[in-house]
Amino acid sequence: MSEKIFESSLSMGKIENNFKDISFFDGVMEGLEEALAYEKGTAKPETVARKHSLPDVNVSQIRNALSMTQKAFANVLGVSCRTVEAWGSGRSNPTPTAKN
Repeated sequence: MSEKIFESSLSMGKIENNFKDISFFDGVMEGLEEALAYEKGTAKPETVARKHSLPDVNVSQIRNALSMTQKAFANVLGVSCRTVEAWGSGRSNPTPTAKN
């Protein structure tokens, strides 16, 4: 498996600092637990409501706050640069998974 490499104007230290308070593993586990509860019909009402009404996100604002290029942002999310461009210009909207 080849490693994805992207270029950023930020140093590795600054990139790591942007994500220091984010536990990707915890987020994935929480999502899986919520999905399982939803499938079993035991999800909390607020979880079910949230799934159907995710807030709008400003992709450009988030990307700029992280000081990332469109290419770097796309690589981190595992989408194409064109997808990030479309989100940023309002031509399309991120899927619920991408919003999360």
